[in-house]
Amino acid sequence: MTTRIAVVTGGIGGLGSEICRYLARAGRRVIAADLGARAERIDAFRAEMADIDGRVAFEPVDVSDFDSCADLIRRVEAKHGAVDILVNAAGITRDTSLRKMTPEQWRTLMQVNLDGVFNMCRQVVDGMSARGFGRIVNISSVNGQTGQFGQTNYAAAKAGMHGFSMALAREVAKKGVTVNSVSPGYCRTAMVMAVPEEIRNQIVAQIPVGRLGEPADIARTVEFLTADDAGFITGANIPVNGGYFMSF
Repeated sequence: MTTRIAVVTGGIGGLGSEICRYLARAGRRVIAADLGARAERIDAFRAEMADIDGRVAFEPVDVSDFDSCADLIRRVEAKHGAVDILVNAAGITRDTSLRKMTPEQWRTLMQVNLDGVFNMCRQVVDGMSARGFGRIVNISSVNGQTGQFGQTNYAAAKAGMHGFSMALAREVAKKGVTVNSVSPGYCRTAMVMAVPEEIRNQIVAQIPVGRLGEPADIARTVEFLTADDAGFITGANIPVNGGYFMSF
């Protein structure tokens, strides 16, 4: 069976690196794509992936730049082959209340969190459609469903990500390409662990399962959605939040 090529943006982050690990263990050839300026983090990531027999590679990209994304896909296709799986996990926060938010804080977040999804999907969707197979998963957030104080920019981008996923899913469904989003709740990542412990405890108290999520909780969901036999799930948003937000 042909090895599927997967690109994971934000691939050296807390969720991204675990997604890379799960996809590699599922037999995929994985390219972790992230900013190339963080040399120490890139070296640490490569050390973390050393036990996966070279199935995970790193490539630099700036997802906010259309041409950078195009160049990434050209390099990946030249080195590894056509991209079958795309996971858009790159994201940033620029938290502040709207009355204090600057246009730059709005634009910078949108360029990464939402424009980045367009920039990456635009590079791969034609090839996936032509080959009759593709899996796209966009990592959204529970705060895109519920809203959150001080995150009008972040919540708007994450909600927009799912609207994008539904629309694209309709465009490519008959081509064998699925497009879904995953909405993590609060997970044990560097971003969440940087929150003061008292506030973190208040968050955990509102999660029915009684704990933070683990990156593996998200990664196994992505692995499921990107499986070859997951072709009947498209345009869906999968909440993985420990019951923090439930909807019908």
